[in-house]
Amino acid sequence: MASRLQIQGDESILLRVTHSNIKSFSPDVRFSIQMTVEAVKEKLWKKCGTSVNSMCVELYDDTGARIADLSDNTRPFGFYSPQDGYRLHVIDLDPSSVTSGGWLEDTSLVEKYTLSEEAYDKLDG
Repeated sequence: MASRLQIQGDESILLRVTHSNIKSFSPDVRFSIQMTVEAVKEKLWKKCGTSVNSMCVELYDDTGARIADLSDNTRPFGFYSPQDGYRLHVIDLDPSSVTSGGWLEDTSLVEKYTLSEEAYDKLDG
């Protein structure tokens, strides 16, 4: 029986996505098993910011056991037999990536604009 979000006959699955550099990132994302691994990585790039060429993707089952590394970009995603509830883990291999160093999660790392009381008092408005 199809869920509300799944059209009958649609061969898609709902997976949890985690990221090596973004600990608070874990959305549920729907994927077609007919997509190529490269298309899966492109979809993940749009979700997490890690470029396709800098991405290693691992598939885990619902018990947390690693099933496969998705390294062959030409294979259909269904080759790895993913199931609803499995997890894709994105590993960002680029040390200068926007996701590295905690920049997307820790706002204390971002330089803040400050304005003295005197300068604020001089502003119009």
